[in-house]
Amino acid sequence: MSRLALIIVNWNSWDMLSRCLEKLEVQTLRDFSVLVMDNASSSPAPEGLFARHPYARLVKNASNLGFAAANNRAITLAPDADWIALLNPDAFPEPDWLENLLKAAHENPDHAMFASRQMMESEAQLLDGDGDAYHISGMVWRIGHGQGATNDEPREVFSPCAAAALYRRDALVEAGGFDEDFFCYVEDVDLGFRLRLAGHRCLLVPDAVVYHIGSATTGGQRSDFSVYHGHRNMVWCYVKNMPGILFWACMPLHLAANAATVVIYALRGQGRVILKAKFDALSGMPGMWLKRRSIQKSRKASAAEIWRALDKSPIPSGRRT
Repeated sequence: MSRLALIIVNWNSWDMLSRCLEKLEVQTLRDFSVLVMDNASSSPAPEGLFARHPYARLVKNASNLGFAAANNRAITLAPDADWIALLNPDAFPEPDWLENLLKAAHENPDHAMFASRQMMESEAQLLDGDGDAYHISGMVWRIGHGQGATNDEPREVFSPCAAAALYRRDALVEAGGFDEDFFCYVEDVDLGFRLRLAGHRCLLVPDAVVYHIGSATTGGQRSDFSVYHGHRNMVWCYVKNMPGILFWACMPLHLAANAATVVIYALRGQGRVILKAKFDALSGMPGMWLKRRSIQKSRKASAAEIWRALDKSPIPSGRRT
């Protein structure tokens, strides 16, 4: 039996975490451990929470490490695991979620990443996402967001959304885990891209279902915090990972996408935050270029293989399934 460790990164989400742990209590797969990494929440855990869920181990970080670093620390605390599952505290799984993910992993040994079907918690008939897409412009989104789920067949997607995902631990470690400079947002797509460059693939498992609120602790997807990190990290992800000829061939689209987002967010009254995101992305470019050299030097996937995995729609809509 494969050993599985499940990681939940928590920050001021105790109520949602309590509900999430209740959902894990009734999983049909029972043989797994749970690490709750608390990123220095402003209030302590509710009294009795972990007494009610003794299978979950609480690890208190001295400061808010961010999603990326907290997960990396947790991975080191599970050295005997074969598989690492990630779950956000605002993602509530169906009872057979873990069982179906691990079943798919055993049946598809040529894949190292497995994406869950995320439904909207507020509108349970609509998709929050069937994994993540990566467009040739460098734009990223959750596939099918806001649409009904119509395709129930497992299929390859670019990468999993780390709100509810399964990874082969040895592949994670070999790839270096999450990039801690990202802090949060797009760090899962960046990791998925690096795993693809290392020759790994991602499978969507439609019967592994969770209900996801999304951006529950960061003020929503249009908050200044989300806009800043998402759009800074979008640039870094492209620079680090887009291979060889594709880097230069797609650069005009990447520049156009960045210019368009500056205009869009400025019209929404967030001009200052989007400009800071792009300024800081450029300021961090020397470090990202060094990472690029290392990543591209060791990559196993060809540019043609990456090209086939990219979304090439004429106008990125973020809704394709």
